[in-house]
Amino acid sequence: MSEQKEIRAAYVDTLVELGAVNKNIVVLEADLMSCTNTGSFKKAYPDRHINCGVAEANMVGVAAGLSTLGKIPFAASFGCFSSRRVYDQFFLSANYAKLNVKLIGTDPGVTAAMNGGTHMPFEDLALMRVVPGLTILEPSDFYSCAAFVRQMAEDYGCHYLRFPRKPVPVIYNENEKFKFGQAKVLKEGKDLCFVALGSLMVNQSLEACEELAKQGINAGVIDVLSLKPIDKNTILEQAGKVRAVISAENAQIAGGLGSAVAEILAEEGCRCKFARIGINDEFGEVGTQDYLVDRFGLDVGSFVKKAKGLLGA
Repeated sequence: MSEQKEIRAAYVDTLVELGAVNKNIVVLEADLMSCTNTGSFKKAYPDRHINCGVAEANMVGVAAGLSTLGKIPFAASFGCFSSRRVYDQFFLSANYAKLNVKLIGTDPGVTAAMNGGTHMPFEDLALMRVVPGLTILEPSDFYSCAAFVRQMAEDYGCHYLRFPRKPVPVIYNENEKFKFGQAKVLKEGKDLCFVALGSLMVNQSLEACEELAKQGINAGVIDVLSLKPIDKNTILEQAGKVRAVISAENAQIAGGLGSAVAEILAEEGCRCKFARIGINDEFGEVGTQDYLVDRFGLDVGSFVKKAKGLLGA
């Protein structure tokens, strides 16, 4: 088994490192410090760690206020609260006001697991994608998250970063370079290409490639990393080499990655076949992550079946 590391550790460790040289970095929590694990930041910089309590919309308002004073606020909560509950405040107080707020949504999609349907943010990507000028990121491992946090601290503007809290496989190394709007081609394909966002979907795509190879199908994987801006050129380049493209996201297929890829392919007149993997107009439910992956068709078998069906194999 490949090495696994917590993405949230990359988030916190990087902020602690940056906080030593940048006194403007502030961390805000909505009474979920133990879940995000920002205790080490609080210990290092107690005056720059604020627990706003179970009042997420107010937390975003506080972050916006801090931004007007030149601070760089990183505000975190579960993805359901960082999207649905704070949407108007984040839209107006932060984005419309052209401020510098970094919003973090943890436990995206089925990774919310036993917290259940009320805490399962299937729709956050669709909501955030229509906020003008907002940068939307989903790192796929420890090192991509660390790189994005550094860039977010340097890049003025609003950002939405979503990631799971549990350990995930390490894909990259500490020397890998990342950039907003730049995808990574993890594997070239001749028959089909998976366009995947986030650790769960990227790793499911890679496993599906191995299974498809056993059946004579050569599939590739693009790690999108940045939903907005999205790497249109890389997607089109890889789509031009294959007969079919499948988007894969741990979110609703409407309005998120699937919609973004469909728009790119249609507007550029790409002739390859296309299908989407993700949540299909359903609410979440309680269960283990393994159960939910199977329940919502995010399992490797579903990837393989979708690919074979699209290719007529």
